Amino acid sequence: MKKVNLIFGTVYGNAQFVAEALCHELQGESRDVSLIQHDELDGFIPPQDEVLLIVCSTTGQGDVPEDIQPWFENIKITAPYLPELRYGVIALGDSSYDTFCRAGIQFDELFTELGSTRIGDILKIDACETMEPEVKAKAWLQSWKDLIDIETVA
Repeated sequence: MKKVNLIFGTVYGNAQFVAEALCHELQGESRDVSLIQHDELDGFIPPQDEVLLIVCSTTGQGDVPEDIQPWFENIKITAPYLPELRYGVIALGDSSYDTFCRAGIQFDELFTELGSTRIGDILKIDACETMEPEVKAKAWLQSWKDLIDIETVA
């Protein structure tokens, strides 16, 4: 099983709470997982022999939250070629805005440009419909983990 690096960007704490819940879920299955705090991201380039999972809320006009913005910009500027990296995205947003889940979509676009491959679909969690985003994220995680395991065997 590949190690999962969990990164989150949050404004009010929902994305962090979701990331922490997923981390506990993965650890409960004895998976190697690292929950990386935003102050630990300086210079972090995701290892290509591990899996990256980004949990990100959207703020403002579809912006990446301030806590993770410096890392996003650094990855964008340095543009490391990451063709072996596999990643997933959970995007939190509010569908009453035109920029629904735009920050998570920006992460997906960035890692696609870097040559990486997304595992499964982006999970978009709508604050207008979901009061407990961690419940929806845990359900999604079950099928996402299966996809990681299939890729590891292949």
